[in-house]
Amino acid sequence: MSEKVIADFVARFTVETFETPDPVSGRIVLSRRRLVLATSDSKTTIPLSAIFDINVGQVPGDLDEFFQDTITIAYEVDGTRRVAVIEAGTEEVTRFKTVLFKAQLSGSQTRIKHPARVGGRVTDSTFRPAKLRIRPGVVRFVCSDPVTVNLANVTYFEKARREVGTVVAVRHADEGQSVTSEFALENDRKLNLLGRYLRLEYSELAQAAEEVDVSEGEVEALVAIYSGGRSGDLAGMLGVDSSRVTMLLNDLREKGLVDEGQKGLSLTAQGQLLVSDRIETVNT
Repeated sequence: MSEKVIADFVARFTVETFETPDPVSGRIVLSRRRLVLATSDSKTTIPLSAIFDINVGQVPGDLDEFFQDTITIAYEVDGTRRVAVIEAGTEEVTRFKTVLFKAQLSGSQTRIKHPARVGGRVTDSTFRPAKLRIRPGVVRFVCSDPVTVNLANVTYFEKARREVGTVVAVRHADEGQSVTSEFALENDRKLNLLGRYLRLEYSELAQAAEEVDVSEGEVEALVAIYSGGRSGDLAGMLGVDSSRVTMLLNDLREKGLVDEGQKGLSLTAQGQLLVSDRIETVNT
């Protein structure tokens, strides 16, 4: 491989072209053009342009018994769809996931509309060209007025149809506000991969939020803050005295659910997820 190598490590893996599903030990080599899975007597080369899905922890059913911490790569060669499964340590899988998505997506041409919404208000922003950059935990759109989306602050996303075609709409916290950004990529394959990357990051965050133990009073305080309540307003909104509000806010800060920034009291990404789940439960 003449191009620059951006990942090179040893792991267990299997490819659908193997005679048996049993994983083998070998070398994983990634460049910006291809992924190579090699053993002492075989080599599988996967062009990055052939990869249409990347997943972590989800193994096809007939391979489930063979693997633990995994990254599954779906690709298409000569009209045939195939799957390769790589197993490594949790940290290695996490790092390789980021590097692989970065190799696939960084530098891609995009069109972005930011902010498309601020809270529930639709803005008059229009789509403008930008280049996509992927860094650990961050999606950045480089243009005359760059936009950075911290993936830890993403609370919701969906695909939608707009005048520029299919877009991904992402709701995220930005300096204490809930804003929605919309972006389209140069082709559907890359748009699907970016959607998968966001889903993986969102799932990790949602799982962490589920493990946080909150009382009914704390949830009510989170909902009040989400609705625009400031520190000085919460006692009246919640019907409690100021000392109780102080205790609630201290507990919520310790649990990583609220933050006090330049624009005042706001919810962290985990706090927003908990509130979103609560509102959806009430509305169903």
